[in-house]
Formats: sequence, C-alpha cells, structure tokens
Amino acid sequence: MAKLDAMEHRINTLQVELKDAKAKKTTGSVGQSASLASRRTADAAALADVKGTQTGPAKASDNAQSASRPVSNAMASADPKDTRASGAKTSDGAEQSSPISRLAAAFADSDPKPRFMPAADLKAPPARPGGDLFGVAPSPVPGMKIGMYGEIKLGSFQNPAANGQWQNGFDMARLVLLPTYQVNDSITFNAELEWEHGGTAFDNDDKLHGAVEVEQAFFDIKFSDYFTLRSPGVDLIPISFTNLYHEPTLFYSVQRPELANGLIPTTWYAPSAGFHGKIVDGLNYQFQVSQSVEDFGDDFDHRGDNGHIIPGGYAGGISGSEALALSKAPIGDYRQLSNQLAYTLRLSYTPSFLPGFAGSSAIYYSPDVTPRGAYATNPDGTETPLGKNAMTIFNTEARYRVPNTGLELRGEYAYVHFSNPENLRANNDLDDTNNVGKSMWGYSGEIAYHFRAPNDYDIVPFYRYTRQNFQTSGMLGSDITNGLNNMTGSGDMTFHDVGLAVFPNPSLVYKLNYTKVIDHSAAGAMSDRIVAGVGWLW
Repeated sequence: MAKLDAMEHRINTLQVELKDAKAKKTTGSVGQSASLASRRTADAAALADVKGTQTGPAKASDNAQSASRPVSNAMASADPKDTRASGAKTSDGAEQSSPISRLAAAFADSDPKPRFMPAADLKAPPARPGGDLFGVAPSPVPGMKIGMYGEIKLGSFQNPAANGQWQNGFDMARLVLLPTYQVNDSITFNAELEWEHGGTAFDNDDKLHGAVEVEQAFFDIKFSDYFTLRSPGVDLIPISFTNLYHEPTLFYSVQRPELANGLIPTTWYAPSAGFHGKIVDGLNYQFQVSQSVEDFGDDFDHRGDNGHIIPGGYAGGISGSEALALSKAPIGDYRQLSNQLAYTLRLSYTPSFLPGFAGSSAIYYSPDVTPRGAYATNPDGTETPLGKNAMTIFNTEARYRVPNTGLELRGEYAYVHFSNPENLRANNDLDDTNNVGKSMWGYSGEIAYHFRAPNDYDIVPFYRYTRQNFQTSGMLGSDITNGLNNMTGSGDMTFHDVGLAVFPNPSLVYKLNYTKVIDHSAAGAMSDRIVAGVGWLW
C-alpha cells in the first residue's frame, strides 16, 4: 500500500509540473513536456501493475504518442505522422521532396544507411535547443517549421571573354529559407524562398545584380503511402537527382555538377501539378504536368502585351552554347509565351537486394517548345514564322555507397531530342556559332572516398569526369541553308573535377576543388577554375 501511495503522489507531482511547463511556454518546454509525458506514461503503467488494473487504452495510446514526439526543429519532425523531416515512411515522394527534409530524405533515397559515414560510426548532429523557428525559439504558428540552406564561394577563374585571363572573385551564391506548414495529418504546405548572388536592388550604390525567387510553393494532400496529390503551384521538375536535391551538402564540388548547368537547367522549376507515391517497397513514382519550357532566352522587353514575341530579333532559349539553360518559363504575371503543357514521369529505386544503392530514371516530354510569335530572321531582314518542335529528355542516374567501406560511386546520363530542329531559334538567328542538331547528350562518372577523422569529421576526396555535347549532327534551319553552319566545337566539352569536401557534420561542408575544362573549339575552353566554398543545410 505504501508503494501505491508513493506512486500516486509521484503522478500528482508530475501532473503539476506538466501543467506549469505548459504555462511557461519557454524555450525547451516542448522537450520538457515530452519527457514528463514519458515519465507519466511509465508511472501510470507501474501503478496499474500495483493495482492489478489496466490503464484505459485510449489514454495510454495518447500518452505514448505524446511521449514519442521529438522536439521540433528544422531537422526533426514534430509528429510521428509528419515524416517530412525524418523521411521514415518513404524514400521518395512528398517526404523526400519536402524542402526542409532535403538532407535526411535525400540520403534516405540514396542510402538505406543515411548520410555520409557508415551507420555504425555515424553520430547525428546534436539537436538544437528550443523549438521550430530556426531551432532557437518556439514557432509562433503551431505546425510551422523553417529550414535554411546556403552557400558561399570564392576563387580564381579563367575568363574566356578575356582570352582566358585568370580573375579572382567572390559570390554570396545563395541563401534559402524553407518554410513548411502542417495543415493537418494529411495536408502539408512547402515553399522555398531564395536570394541568389547577394540579392537584387535598384540603386547603383548597392551593386547587387542577383535575384529573389520563389522556387517552390505547393500543397501536398496525402491519401496513402501509395498516392499523394500535389496541388497546382510552383514545383521542381522531377528529373535528375541534382535538380531535386541541389543543396550544397549533397554534392562534393563547389559548383553544381556540370550536367545540371545546361542539359538539365538546375534549378528547374515551373508552374505544375501532379501526384506521387510508393509502388512497392524500394520503388516510388512521381508524375507531373507542368508549363512547358520555351525556346526564348531574352528579357521581358521582348515579350509583347499581346503575349507574343516582339519583332526585331531575340535570343533563343535553346542553343549550342547554353543547351536548355535559358529556356525555363516564367512563373509570374501570366507572362508565359506558350499554351503547351509538359509531362514528366520519374521512378526512383532503392533495391533491398543491393544495400547502399539508389537511383532514378525520368522522362520529360513537351509537344511544342516554340513560343508564340517565334520567327526566323533571314539575311534580307525578313522574318518567317517558326513551326512546332517537340522535345523529349531522358535522364537516369545512380548512387552507390559500398557497404562497410568509404567508397562511393555516382553516375548520370542525360539525352535531349528535338523533333524539328529547323524550328529552333538558334538555327534561324544569323548566328553561326550557336546552332543545334537533332539531339544533345551528356554523361558523368564520379568516385569518392569517405575518411573518418578522429574528430568525427567526414573527409571526402573525389574525382568527377563529365562529357557533354550540345552541337551534334542533324542541324537544320535558315542559318544552315544560308551557309551559317559553323560547328564551333565549343558545345563539345569535357570536364575534370578533382577536390576535397570536409564535413564537420552532415549539415555543414567546406569544399575546395580544381576544374579543368576542355572543348573542341579552336581557341580552347579557357574556363579552368580553382574555387573554395562553404555550404550548409538545416
């Protein structure tokens, strides 16, 4: 009986403590409440044993669920049903695509034992104190979390516009906020707000020539693990691992991998809607309908109020020098130049029979990339309307971390096909240096090795080989008809990247690498670089 009285007294005391903790609403109160709830659950079970009775199932379940909820921050979920940060339920789909969960979810997709070091040696970064808002204060809105990633770069570059002169430079490359709001158990809002290259301003003394962008803004409505509806909004095109997961802690070079800078115009986002989910364990899908890319690479001054390109000449969005880098459609003010929709299907896989392996394959199709009012410019100054031109992109990539070793291998292949290259602006603009053939392609292979330092740092030397060609055979158009068919070789490039990435923990990385660039032009690429950088994600 004395034991029973003591247990009842202890529970009463904990109830008072729990009530006081909730009333204070101080930083850390969430963790304290969870701890108290856990103790309360254990004591209730012990008391039930002493009395020879059972705790009510509903209440016991509620207490257990409360006790299991971790302290919320940018890298942890506030609810067992909220897998946006943990990536525990699926290795792809909504949880994987959610911006806040990029580090955890991306490596849940790529490695059954997440992050960089072997699971047996991995020490997760300590939980940040406090609550949801940057990990330092409780969120002012229940259910809201805000994450962040960014990167800073500096180094020395060869400038091909200055005959290969080496020039030093600095870039506040990007600072990105990742707000996420859990509306209820099935509806989640995700967004990505980005400041690039220091931001933008109108005053000359600010000397800012960057950008402020909304790269993601959408609602996910989850019906089951097999089907989640993604409402109309702004979303990433689900093609290429780097386009979906482009945070600097997820690749080892300072600059993004070369295939993501043209063939796949990372960061590639568009007005879109779709759905995604699990097919079977280890195999996931995503289908998306989006605004098509546009073969238009000029500024808004060349877009007329009538929704057509203004006569007088314009730059194409697809070329033999930039590939698809300038072809993304705008996301605001109804200023798109096409009525066409594009369609993307992605499959991602983490086969259980090959631990440490993950990959994905995707196909993108647009029935017409020719914008409204597109035209060819003829040598006599006349302009001729351009017809339809369908575009298909195929991409496949794989990542393999050899179990129980530090060895990591990555590979990727991208292929772009045009149905009617004679209707590309680059082949009809009187410029003989940027013509495009029937297709573009590129591939890369990368090897890295993870060394565990005594201070638990992950030290990763790496080498990546990339080959890509934007100027293949099959060129057609008025430029070719008029003899302006100059295969410059500048679009046929090889890259050798070698460097070192050092991770004090998986959320922070310091990088240093050298890139040797080779092309087939007469003058040579003259684009080598030695760069250093720091990147973070939390």
